[in-house]
Order: sequence, then C-alpha cells, then structure tokens
Amino acid sequence: MRIFRILFTAVSATLLLASCNKDNDSVQENPKVTTGVFTLSEGSFSTPSTTLTFYDFAASTASTDFFKNANSSSLGTLGNDMIVYGSKMYIVMNVDSYLEVADAKTAKHIRQIDFENAGGELIQPRYVVPYKNTVLVSSWDGTVAVIDTTTLVITKFITVGANPEQMVVVGDKLYVTNSGGLQAVMDSTVSVVDLVSQAETKKITVGVNPGYIVSDNNGSVFVASLGNYWDIGPKLTKINTSSNTVTLAVDTAVGKMVYHDGLIYATGGYLGSGSLRELKPSDLSQTRANFITDGTTVTNPYGVTVDPENGDIYIADAKNFVNAGEVFCFDKTGRKKFSFTTSPGVNPNTVVLVK
Repeated sequence: MRIFRILFTAVSATLLLASCNKDNDSVQENPKVTTGVFTLSEGSFSTPSTTLTFYDFAASTASTDFFKNANSSSLGTLGNDMIVYGSKMYIVMNVDSYLEVADAKTAKHIRQIDFENAGGELIQPRYVVPYKNTVLVSSWDGTVAVIDTTTLVITKFITVGANPEQMVVVGDKLYVTNSGGLQAVMDSTVSVVDLVSQAETKKITVGVNPGYIVSDNNGSVFVASLGNYWDIGPKLTKINTSSNTVTLAVDTAVGKMVYHDGLIYATGGYLGSGSLRELKPSDLSQTRANFITDGTTVTNPYGVTVDPENGDIYIADAKNFVNAGEVFCFDKTGRKKFSFTTSPGVNPNTVVLVK
C-alpha cells in the first residue's frame, strides 16, 4: 500500500490543488477542545496539505483545518502519525522531516524538532509512541529517536533495521518493524530494543516488508508484513514477548490493526479492502469478515482506532485518495453511530481520542 499510495498521490497532486477553493485559505476561530477526537489527514505526497480536524462529541460538529486556524500557518507535507501525550500533541511530518509539537488542547505551536543526520540530510520520520516521559520516533534512516518531553530535545538515536515503520512498547521493550521498503532487497525483521539501556538487543525474522504492529494484553505482539507486492505475499506473525520468538505465522493481508477486549481489528492490507476484519489473537483465525454490520459503506479504511472505555471503533476512510476523507464511528456491535468529513483534509490516517 505504501508504494502504491506514494505514486498515486504524486500523480494526483494537480487534481488536489484544482479542487481546493478559496474558502480553504481563510482562518477561522477554533472552538474550545473538550471531549472528542482529533484526526490527522496526511494530504498529498507532493504538496504541503496536511490538516488536523477536531470533532466535538457534545456539539456533534467537526472543526476543519484546526492547526492552521490556531497558528495562521499550515502543517507541512505528509503528516504520517500523531499522538497526544500529556499536555502536548506530537505530529510526525514525513516528507518535511520534522516533529511538530503543539498544545494538546489548542493545537498552538510549541516547537518543531527537525530530523536530519550529521550531514544535514533529511531522515524522514515515520511513527511515534510514548514511553516514560519520552516519545520515540522511527525514521527511514534506520533509527529511533528518543525525545525528552520536557526539554523537547532528541537525547539519542537508537540504531535498528532498514527503513523502520511502526513500533509498540511492551513493558520496557520496544518492538520496531524494519520494512526495508526503500532497499533493493526488503527487510523482514523486527528489532527488539531494551528501553532501559536504549539499545537493540535482538532481531526477529518475520515476513517480508513488515510495517504494522500491535500488542495484546497477554504478552504477544502481532506483525503485519506486506510482502514485496509481486511474488512474495503478505503475512501476519505472532511473537511471544517473553521469549522473543515467533509462535505463529499465517498468510493473510493485514494493514493497520488495533487490539481490544480479546480481538484484533484489522484493515485489509495492500491496496486496501472496504472492510474491517475481526481476528482471534490465539490462532489468528477470522471471527468476522467484516466488523461493520449495518451495511455502512467504507471505501478505503486507512486508519483504525478503538475507544478502550466503550469499545467504539473509529475508521478513517481515505475514499479515492484525492478528495476529502471521512471518519466513521461504530459501536462495538458494528453499527454506525456518526461520521464526519475531514474536508479539506485528504487521506485521514490517524484518529486520536481527547477526554
């Protein structure tokens, strides 16, 4: 999906610019952030079109281009991931190669942390996770940056594998998928990092081109590998975090995943699928081919988030990857509760709960 999306969005940049109207350039006053969700829309690969949308639960309204309204300036190009941790939000800007740090309630800019190597070359950060007063950011140069959340300074770069993608923290260990997606021969490993010593301790072999990863509450992590897009297929691998060994692997296409209440909810993998599957963590078998039970149509599920308190599932729909996206909220039975547009945001990929 990653290579396809980059090519598709680069070709469609002109169409995206043509579809934007003058109203999108106006700056409006944001409402007060209470309880709701922020949605990051990555925009086009080749234009500075990343946006932030806030949906207010009480008012049932979406405030679009929230970051621009708060700062009178836009986010940059290709916002790839986002978290809210403590009083701050952290937005990973892949193409522009920086981490935007903003206030979690107002989205007011606090600091921009540039990601470049000693030679000044951009290293393209990808994903961010929190850990004990730090945030950890993977970058395509084969490193994970450790950032102090008080000083907002990178204190260390941990060397992992080629072109790392998603990460998950289990106890004091970090599991990092090494895709090798920019290499002649793709990677097929997960790095295990001891977060106390801040060093890689092991690499675990999984499927080719691992990208997405999630953990359950029983000491396992699950890795979705995309394959090489032509003669090596996708794979879903289960790892025991106590022994750091593979305990199960099945041939199935899985994209982004979340775990909740004994189930894995997984999007459809390479080139997408208009469904969200339910999988059993024990044997990775499918319990439901489509979580959605009321007939609601989701075209291209591009991100998935779960509310751990009530089991609501949020699906970010990228639609056709050119026009504005939409976010759907379903209850735990798979019935739609509400939806909202991310206009002018294109390609929504991350939904973050604010409570």
